[in-house]
Amino acid sequence: MKNALCKKCLKKFQQKEIFTIQQFQYRKIPTYSWSLDYFKKLGIDEWDSFCSNCILEYSKKSKDEWNKLKV
Repeated sequence: MKNALCKKCLKKFQQKEIFTIQQFQYRKIPTYSWSLDYFKKLGIDEWDSFCSNCILEYSKKSKDEWNKLKV
């Protein structure tokens, strides 16, 4: 099994554990198109690889940012 590298924390992990922001297409809020724009501003492409901890952190941050905009 090959190792992959998390774009955020730079830790190596097993390739089968790769997460991308494409996982966010399955959540209802915020929308996937909004998420793509949000991450693009952060320099993150939909194909960048992340470990599970970092993708969870980005998920929370993006949802928090979405909530701020909707208040």
